[in-house]
Amino acid sequence: MKKIILASLVALSAAAALAPVAQAQVSVNINIGAPPPPRAEPLPPPRHGFVWVPGYWDWDGYRHFWREGQWVRERPGYVYSQPVWRQGPHGWELDRGGWRGGPPPGRGPHHEDWDDHGPGPGPGPGRDCPPGHARKGEC
Repeated sequence: MKKIILASLVALSAAAALAPVAQAQVSVNINIGAPPPPRAEPLPPPRHGFVWVPGYWDWDGYRHFWREGQWVRERPGYVYSQPVWRQGPHGWELDRGGWRGGPPPGRGPHHEDWDDHGPGPGPGPGRDCPPGHARKGEC
């Protein structure tokens, strides 16, 4: 009986040594095609204390879709950079834009005074958060 067990163990060891090692490799590439040309949107009349952000083509992971233009509250000392598509080394990439620059720390208006989503009732979601970032959980 010992000889059978020993022979079985030797045979299993030899089979295990000769079996190829399982290797798995996963690679995912997503190449986003060029966005469609921008849509023509009528420019609304100026609105004191607000900046008009034109619409743009966004990407939801499957397709391009149009985001309508919107008013965002002006931020003194900041400049709003519009979203723009650029062709990069990995295909088309969306720079979502947003507020750039700003006053040095401790100067300028207090962030409690900012509301990025237009006029609305007091504090709430979206305050002190660049357009589009709140829905992504970044604020």
